[in-house]
Amino acid sequence: MTDTLQGKVAIGGLQVDGRLCELVRDQIAPGTGVEAGHFWTSLGKIVRELAPKNLELLHRRDALQAQIDAWHLARRSAPLDPNAYRAFLAEIGYLVPDQGSCRISTEDVDPEIAQVAGPQLVVPVDNARYALNAANARWGSLYDALYGTDLIPEEGGAEKGLEYNVARGALVIARSEALLDEVVPLAEGSYAQVVQFSLKAEAGRQQLVASLEGGRQVGLRDSAQFAGCAQEGGRLRSVLLRNNGLHLEIQLDREHPVGRNHRAGVKDVVLEAALTTIQDCEDSVAAVDAADKARVYGNWCGLMRGTLEAEFTKGGRTVSRRLNPDRQFEAPDGSALVLPGRSLMLVRHVGLHMYTDAVTTGDGAQIPEGFLDAMVASLAAIHDLRGNGRYRNSKAGSIYAVKPKLHGPEEVRATLRARRGGAGSGPQHPEDRRHGRGTADDREPGRMHRGGERTPGLHQHRVPRPDRG
Repeated sequence: MTDTLQGKVAIGGLQVDGRLCELVRDQIAPGTGVEAGHFWTSLGKIVRELAPKNLELLHRRDALQAQIDAWHLARRSAPLDPNAYRAFLAEIGYLVPDQGSCRISTEDVDPEIAQVAGPQLVVPVDNARYALNAANARWGSLYDALYGTDLIPEEGGAEKGLEYNVARGALVIARSEALLDEVVPLAEGSYAQVVQFSLKAEAGRQQLVASLEGGRQVGLRDSAQFAGCAQEGGRLRSVLLRNNGLHLEIQLDREHPVGRNHRAGVKDVVLEAALTTIQDCEDSVAAVDAADKARVYGNWCGLMRGTLEAEFTKGGRTVSRRLNPDRQFEAPDGSALVLPGRSLMLVRHVGLHMYTDAVTTGDGAQIPEGFLDAMVASLAAIHDLRGNGRYRNSKAGSIYAVKPKLHGPEEVRATLRARRGGAGSGPQHPEDRRHGRGTADDREPGRMHRGGERTPGLHQHRVPRPDRG
């Protein structure tokens, strides 16, 4: 390893920006079982083997776009004939024949990917605060969401204001109870009639009991929707329910400013929300030089190790963000129930049309930025696979990568080959297996409990567009 001009380090047949080299050596590689020198040597081998194919695919894109442009220009004054246009796209290879059904096999896939449908966020990973907000959006207050939006009108004394408005809160509670009636209904009556929640043992399992106005006691229409509870000092503090694989928690506290005004002492209804988050190195982030890439990779590594933190001033006070812990409950059979406190995180690389000078070949040529993304992001994620971090991202032991803007099977095939590390190269550990919108904001001042920013991103895309003339 030798220093070169412009702050580059010659290593593994590449010239690597010194900041990236230090980041990998000092922060990302330690603990992965992959030595930093071997990492850069592997990347160099991938670049030498696969960069020519990447360039070939880009030339193919340009050729397709030129043919598409010429076709439109030759017919600029004529109405579009969809059948003729489709035949033209097939003729030039923009559309390829349908090869029929195929079968794929997967293993070690987390339920958030394979089984449960739910919201997904996309967030720029270069902004630590936003990245943490999105990861922590696995659970969110229904009360706060309703209180701070126009779903609840501000007429008749129900203004948001800067302080908690009891009249507006009552409308929020009514709307929340209507949702509970819809998705986790009681056997009889409504949540609006509940004055107390309690538990009773039945056949060795706890069941939920709701006491209604007038003294009636009822359970859930479907008792299987009772997923657990949390108790403190013999007092029921929360009720955990489940619908379509997603959880919701009814939190109880008669001393809370909201709970003291509720018949049953409900202070909040918390919903399982963003099951997955794409931590984005591409569209929503403008990472154009080595300093940007170092920040992107450093934040992703911090997420995988559970060490990423962000501090900022808000409302005259310093606020700290870090990853939320898992949520602890007691299952109906009395066993411990631990639910993820964070969304399952995926990482999105740039498209194959992007190149970077943060790492260049020995003769100074830029390398495909997607190669660098795939290698560094995978190296950082080994911390999660090995259990080095404070929390686990993938409990199934997988790394989830998103590769955008692939045009056709050839580009997919080339991407898969690159992710496998060319001819066996790459930061692989024995436990390393690879498979395979909206941004999370801080709460605004109009809230029921305690209130973001959005960041645009821009890249130029060189993907052939059949609608361009």
